[in-house]
Amino acid sequence: MVPVRGGGGVTEFDFIVVGAGTAGCVLAARLSEEPHLKVALIEAGGPASDPAIADPLQWPRLQGSAIDWGYWTVPQSGTAGRRHAWPRGRVIGGSSCLNAMAHVRGHPSGFDGWAAPGCEGWSFADLLPYFIRSERSERGPSPYHGAAGPIRLVTPTEPHPITRCYLAAAEEIGLAPTDEHNGARMAGPTLNALTLVNGRRQSVADAYLTPVGARPNLTIVDASLLLQLEFGAGKACRGVTIATGSDRRTLHATRGVILAGGTIGSPLMLLRAGIGPADHLRSLGIAVRLDLPGVGANLQDHLLAGGNVYRARRPVPSSKYQHSESLLYIERDGREDAPELVVACVIAPIVTELFAAPDYGTGFTLMFGFTRPKSRGTIRLASADAMVPPLIDPNYLSEAYDRTVYLEALEAAQSLGATKALATWRESELLPGPDIRTKAERLQFLGRTAYTHHHPVGTCRIGVDADAVVGPDLQVRGIGGLYVVDASVMPTITTGPTNAAIVAMAERASDLLRGWPPLAPINLPA
Repeated sequence: MVPVRGGGGVTEFDFIVVGAGTAGCVLAARLSEEPHLKVALIEAGGPASDPAIADPLQWPRLQGSAIDWGYWTVPQSGTAGRRHAWPRGRVIGGSSCLNAMAHVRGHPSGFDGWAAPGCEGWSFADLLPYFIRSERSERGPSPYHGAAGPIRLVTPTEPHPITRCYLAAAEEIGLAPTDEHNGARMAGPTLNALTLVNGRRQSVADAYLTPVGARPNLTIVDASLLLQLEFGAGKACRGVTIATGSDRRTLHATRGVILAGGTIGSPLMLLRAGIGPADHLRSLGIAVRLDLPGVGANLQDHLLAGGNVYRARRPVPSSKYQHSESLLYIERDGREDAPELVVACVIAPIVTELFAAPDYGTGFTLMFGFTRPKSRGTIRLASADAMVPPLIDPNYLSEAYDRTVYLEALEAAQSLGATKALATWRESELLPGPDIRTKAERLQFLGRTAYTHHHPVGTCRIGVDADAVVGPDLQVRGIGGLYVVDASVMPTITTGPTNAAIVAMAERASDLLRGWPPLAPINLPA
C-alpha cells in the first residue's frame, strides 16, 4: 500500500504532479529520486484499498465502481446511437488499477511516426531504453528487455485450454506464431505479457510508488481536486489550488506543474484554466488565457466488439490469470507492416448492453478490433462548472477505413472460431450468428457490438505545428512552467494497449524535467 500524506503545512515544491495515474506515479517516483527536489503528487481518488483491485479476475467489475470516474461519451451515430461508458481510474495508480494487465508496447513504426514531423526524441529507438529501464521481464536482460525495472512481467505458464486451442486455431488459418508481442515481431499468435506478481495485479503505483512513498521529499495528497491552475507574470504557471474536503489551499511550484490527468483529465484542466479553443471557451464564459485550438482535439480510441460469442460444448473453467491470455495481432493482406487487426480470446461471454449474455462458464468470446483508427473526435466542456461531466465524442466509425477494417476483423474472428482447433470447445456461434450475412447487416451488427478497448489518446498532442498542444519537451506551448505527460500527448494511438507506452514516455519525461541527458537511443537490427 502506498503511504499517503496530506502534505501538512508544506506549500512550496519544485514540481507538482497532478494525477496519480500511470504517468503520475512514474514521474513522482523518478523525480523524487533526487533528494534536493521536493515533489508533490495530487490525486482526486484515494489509495487502492479495494481487495478486488489486486485480484486479476475481478477487473471487469471494477468498471463503474467507486474507483472509476464514470465518464460517458455522447451518443455515437456510428454505433447505433449508443452512449459508451469510458472507465478511467480515480485512485492512486489510475487506470492501471482497472485495466486487463496486458503489457504491449506497440509496433515501432507507430512511435517513429511521432518523431517524423519534427518531434525529435520520441521515436521507438529513443523510447526503447526507457521501456527496458521500466521493465523486469522474465525474458531479460536482452536487446529487447530489462531485468531490473519496477514493472514485473510474466507470461502464462498454464494457459487456459481454450487459449491453447485458440493459438492452434491461428496457426490453422495460416498465421505464423511469434515469440512475443514485445520482441522482433508483434504480429502472430502468442501469449500476453502480464503485469502480475505472485498471481496478483501489479499496478503502476505498486511498482513505482509503494517502494518510495516514505521519501521525505515526496508528498502524496489524495482525495484532492484541482480547483485551478495558478499563474504569475507572462502566462507562466506557478502552482495549483486544490480542495481536500472543505480545506482549500494553494501549492507553489518553482520548476513546474505537470498535468498527468490522462486523455480526459488533462485537456479539461487546461480548458478550465482558459487554455484551449477561444470560441469554445468564450461560449462558456471562460476568460481566454491562450487560444490553443488543439486542446481537446485529435481524440482517438481503439474499438473492440463484444463480440463473436460462442456457446461451449462443456463447462468452461475459470482462467488462472485475467480472462484474456492472448491478443492476436494480424497484418492485413500479408504485409509485414504494423498489424491493423486484433483478436482477443476471452474466457467468458462478453456482449454489449444490447444483447443478453449467456451465463459465465457456458461460453467464450473472440473480441475483435482494429489498431490504427482514422476517426478523430473531441473532448469539450459542457459547462464552466467543473462538476458538470464533459462532452466526450470519439466520433466512432466516422471514417470509411475504420468500417472496412472492422469488417475484416470480424471475418478474422469468425475464421478462427470455425477452426478444427476450437471444435472441441465450440458448440455453436451465438453472435453474430447465421442470420447476419450481408455487408449491411454486418455493419449494423458492428455498431451494436462496438466496445471501447479503453485506450483513449491524443487530446494534448505533441508536435511542432500550430495545432500542437505541447512541444517535444512536453511543455504547453506558450505557457511557461506547465507540462503535460500522459496518453493525451500521443499524436497517434499505439498499435496495442497504451499503458506500457505511457510508462516509457513518463520515464523519458522524468529525465528531461530534471535536466538529465536522455538515455542513448537503441537501434535494433531490422
